[in-house]
Amino acid sequence: MPASPPRRGRTVAELQLQSVLTCPECGHQAVETMPTTACQFFYECSSCRALLRPKQGDCCVFCSYGSVPCPPIQQQGSCCGR
Repeated sequence: MPASPPRRGRTVAELQLQSVLTCPECGHQAVETMPTTACQFFYECSSCRALLRPKQGDCCVFCSYGSVPCPPIQQQGSCCGR
């Protein structure tokens, strides 16, 4: 049987859609469901109300403050033209 070609990314069934966001201001952690087709640029901490934005070079708040990178990064390795 021939070897299967290398996989480029995860399939939709393999995506992790839950990520723990950690607020850099107060340390509060919240489990959030990530959007599957877009980046999330803003997130308001439910504890201190800080408005989180992606760090420079990251595409979204999940890639900056989450325990799991966003689904587009999980699938393709790049997101939002980055």
